[in-house]
Amino acid sequence: MLDQLEAIYHRFKNLEEQLSDPEIITDPTKFTKVNKEYGKLKPVADTYLSYKDLLDNLASAEAMRKDPDPEMREMAQMEFDELRERREEMEEEIKIMLIPKDPEDERDIIMEIRSGTGGDEAAIFAGDLYDMYRRYCEGKGWKVEVIDENEGTAGGYSKLVLEISGDDVYSHLKFESGAHRVQRVPKTESQGRVHTSAATVAVLAKMEEEDININKADLKIDTFRASGAGGQHVNKTESAIRITHLPTGIVSESQDGRSQHKNKEIAMAQLYRRIKEQQDNAAQSELASARKSLVGSGDRSEKIRTYNYPQNRVTDHRINLTLHSLDKIVAGGLEPVIEGLQVAENATKLQDGLA
Repeated sequence: MLDQLEAIYHRFKNLEEQLSDPEIITDPTKFTKVNKEYGKLKPVADTYLSYKDLLDNLASAEAMRKDPDPEMREMAQMEFDELRERREEMEEEIKIMLIPKDPEDERDIIMEIRSGTGGDEAAIFAGDLYDMYRRYCEGKGWKVEVIDENEGTAGGYSKLVLEISGDDVYSHLKFESGAHRVQRVPKTESQGRVHTSAATVAVLAKMEEEDININKADLKIDTFRASGAGGQHVNKTESAIRITHLPTGIVSESQDGRSQHKNKEIAMAQLYRRIKEQQDNAAQSELASARKSLVGSGDRSEKIRTYNYPQNRVTDHRINLTLHSLDKIVAGGLEPVIEGLQVAENATKLQDGLA
């Protein structure tokens, strides 16, 4: 563990030197990249220095326990016990800090919300989920852009596609993929009966072009006119995109965006994801499989969370978390749920690492 910390600290000091390099300072792209990594490593570097100080103090206290003066030995023993306890606490903190990060955690996302079973009430619930995510993102200072929207006949949305950008968006919202269920009395219900409806959420990490290590010669890109129910822009231009990866035969397409450029971005992100999943599945280990099952596969049939309005209750079924604060959660206060999922994911990664 100390070796890992030391390696990170040396990298941190190297980045610190780079931030003083005129060549880096005068290049906004390089400076932003270096400064971002520097900021992420700083807490680990600071912890490393504190941990080294603690180990030095612990060694001093250990030596003082052999002092011929009984009073000095007693004081040294008390200090040794306190420092040893602090060392154990700090080592637990360090283990969490050294958990390998999902390489996609820093990415922006494409989020798709669709109404499921439940007719008009499902569309209204899809709209409620959108409001919940929008408020959560506003609290984080993230930007939310509506790429495509199909409104429901009685309110809400039958389908909504969003692009969310900001710091570490995917690390927080990747857990939202799956089926969300609502239990409440619909506004259209005259008998006061509780109904169960559903909406699905799909979260896709947005890939930048330089991240996609695919030979462009292996891609066949077709444009076509968007079809079916949709926003005001469909059927007017050939803005829809279909991309075929010839070596694997994997196809992705998008007609949700309001421009050909946006549809190409979405289709490329989907294509990269599918190719990556194919590669991952071919070499998937049991540990990776267990970790994936923790956060959910994103399968639309998978019920991940229930929102019970009569009981003001939200239950996340993956981690058996129940909170009686639905009103705060749907108002954008998603932190307790997301933090619970992050803690569970980290616990599984730690367990896998020790197995």
